[in-house]
Amino acid sequence: MYPFGNAIGNYYPPQGPTEITAFNPGDSIVAGTAVTDDSKIRKVPILYHPEYLMDYISDMRIYDLMDALITGTVKTPTERITTDSISKEGVAQGFSGPGILAVVNNTLTVTPPGNFVYGFKTPYTFGVKTKDGLQIVEGKNVIKVVPYDQISNSTVPHNYVTVSNLKDWYKSASTGDRMTLDYAIANFNDGRNLVTPEEIKSLFGGNVITYMENWPSGRPILVYAATVTQKVIGTGDDTVGYYAEYNNQERAYNSGEFVQAWNGTIIPPHATSSGKETVGFERVADPKAPGGWASHGACPPARALRSASEEAGFGLPHGLQGGEFAMMMGYNPATGVTITNTKNYPIEILMWTTGSGTSMGVHAKIIELIPQ
Repeated sequence: MYPFGNAIGNYYPPQGPTEITAFNPGDSIVAGTAVTDDSKIRKVPILYHPEYLMDYISDMRIYDLMDALITGTVKTPTERITTDSISKEGVAQGFSGPGILAVVNNTLTVTPPGNFVYGFKTPYTFGVKTKDGLQIVEGKNVIKVVPYDQISNSTVPHNYVTVSNLKDWYKSASTGDRMTLDYAIANFNDGRNLVTPEEIKSLFGGNVITYMENWPSGRPILVYAATVTQKVIGTGDDTVGYYAEYNNQERAYNSGEFVQAWNGTIIPPHATSSGKETVGFERVADPKAPGGWASHGACPPARALRSASEEAGFGLPHGLQGGEFAMMMGYNPATGVTITNTKNYPIEILMWTTGSGTSMGVHAKIIELIPQ
């Protein structure tokens, strides 16, 4: 059958790698995922590809062999169009972390992740007010319409917006107004496809979702890191201090909020980020400030962060200035201040306090995450 099969094989070529996939090239894949779809693998007469029988025999695939002999048809063995990163059963294997499904030299493969994988928090799921209720839109697709009286944790995404706040917004919004309900991760450093909200936990873990819930939209999200060595590249320390003209209790509170806002911030290489958006600051009366108030107490930790940033080689953070009054007027101490990581590896910002009240110490440390 070989000469005959070889003669007509060009008229019935085997399937290409993208024809049998359960995912799209560029999708994120973890080990153990079935990446091929058996229902998409077509069968052809044995005469067209008799060599497939030898694959069945060498692999001891008795069921496929008997099926071919009984029906007179064979299906393309997956190993002919896949690499070692995909088993003969079509399952991703042999790598750690979130890989990328790719086609290389006309074969289907899963490319292992690099030392670091990061993307950016991107609005994806929206609630749109309509005359009939709340329209849920994912990407460009309308998923469903939820009547106002049925808005609940079970009917709408609520990781970022509480049901109570959503209902309050709905009452005051105009028809056609929309609110962001959930976020995807997009614009990855390695070019992989957007990851939807439903996929984030299974691909990257629950810690990534927790991080996303605290930092603003558009900020970088580190989703994977290989084994790293931590190197301290910048430190800073300061004290809340006593100012008779301001409310020192509220100042100490604001210092603690600044520390909480920035502690744990991770900035990938050549990216910019701020602190968390899930913190708040007390308004401290100040007749010299715009509006008659300011977030006094943010300056001591801002000075500590400034020192750490400058020692690390990043220069003056955006939103800060030199001198004792480090915070620039008009900037939110958490989300308005930003640092750009000019290093080739990610950094993590750690901040903490010691003591309490006006004697409370505020400390900052910047760590570079270097792959081993």
